[in-house]
Amino acid sequence: MAEYHTVAQGEYLSMIATQYGFRDYTVIWDHPNNAQLKQQRQNPNVLFPGDNLFIPDKEQKQESGATSRRHTFEVKQEKLKLRLTIEDIYEKPIASASCALFVEDQVFHLATDGQGKIEQEIPLTAQKGALVVNSDQTPFENEFFALKIGHLDPVDTISGQRARLNNLGYFAGDSDDPSDPAFESAAEEFQCDHSLTVDGIVGPQTQAQLKKVHGC
Repeated sequence: MAEYHTVAQGEYLSMIATQYGFRDYTVIWDHPNNAQLKQQRQNPNVLFPGDNLFIPDKEQKQESGATSRRHTFEVKQEKLKLRLTIEDIYEKPIASASCALFVEDQVFHLATDGQGKIEQEIPLTAQKGALVVNSDQTPFENEFFALKIGHLDPVDTISGQRARLNNLGYFAGDSDDPSDPAFESAAEEFQCDHSLTVDGIVGPQTQAQLKKVHGC
């Protein structure tokens, strides 16, 4: 039965679709009832707590075939990938570094590419993980970095801006108050580094640059 789902913190569309029995999240995302939300959020895996997502009824599909023959049917299975970029304290990519990526109960041994990036297919319902970088190019070698998968809020929210600034090493603190000194200082430093108006206010131009640099 069709219904609306209220998004909770840490939920993203691939996870929600799986919970409702959909193998392909686009069935939900492309539904006309979600057009406004799709336009507002753009990224189906960066939603905001309280968003209302329409969940349509599942439709049965019928295929015809001769009863005297054996038939093979392929079911489309969505894939979800986690992408991370590893940089040093000077924002330079750490290339060819061996990493251990922990996602739920799985461990993946990977190496960064020339741009410091790693990419790994992960379960559609993953929520937590961790990363250990084994490289002397960073003072944090062999340290355990916790990962919250699906917890990133949209860039037009204070919590989303703060999280991106923190992820980029700007130390924006943990308050969602836009007048918080740590947040304002981090925003100003980011604006200065990217030739933006330095006012500590994360307006549309700063949001666009923050999203570009962060990657999402």
